[in-house]
Amino acid sequence: MHIMEGFLPAGHAIGWILVSAPVVAYGVYSLGKKVKKHPEYRMLLGVAAAFTFILSALKIPSVSGSSSHPTGTGFGALLFGPTAMAPIGLVVLLFQALLLAHGGITTLGANVFSMAIVGPFVAYGVFRLARMVRLPFGLAIFLATCSANLMTYLTTSAQLALAFPDPAGGFVASFVKFAAIFAFTQLPLAIIEGLLSVLIFNALARFNPQELRQMNLLQAPEAQP
Repeated sequence: MHIMEGFLPAGHAIGWILVSAPVVAYGVYSLGKKVKKHPEYRMLLGVAAAFTFILSALKIPSVSGSSSHPTGTGFGALLFGPTAMAPIGLVVLLFQALLLAHGGITTLGANVFSMAIVGPFVAYGVFRLARMVRLPFGLAIFLATCSANLMTYLTTSAQLALAFPDPAGGFVASFVKFAAIFAFTQLPLAIIEGLLSVLIFNALARFNPQELRQMNLLQAPEAQP
């Protein structure tokens, strides 16, 4: 989710930058370490970054001061872990703010937190839980990426509600209002993102199965008797 430039009060904008910065820093460290150990992952890293950039650039105006769109960060989180998507998301959001007037510089911390931190952690957790209970691979991918999208929009709703509480009902009333309006566009977008992610992962499983097994996304085939 992209909150537009200058929409958040200065204190909120600075606060979200301070919250997001440590996760981004650790993500740079962990991603560099992983790529150094597995140079063959660079192609998949490029795919994950491009997927996030393209999907999150498809903006649909939603609530005043924000927009709805797929996020793409759940996809990368399943490949490289949730912290890796923080720096990738930062770069994507920075380029979109500068080149597409989508999001903003002052709201970069808030947008990184919702789209590149909360979303990826939710995707990773849902996927691991789904595989733990032995759900099919495709269903686990769908639930993980769809959940990442939905939690991103709920986080953005909470960020806006914190910044602009309802005069009568406070944070809760404002959160319900923002989340309800977002839902009209975000629910179908989350489903579409989940289905698209399944299609791409199925293609990767067909053409790059070894890399997915190294990432613990696919199980090694059982030996034939």
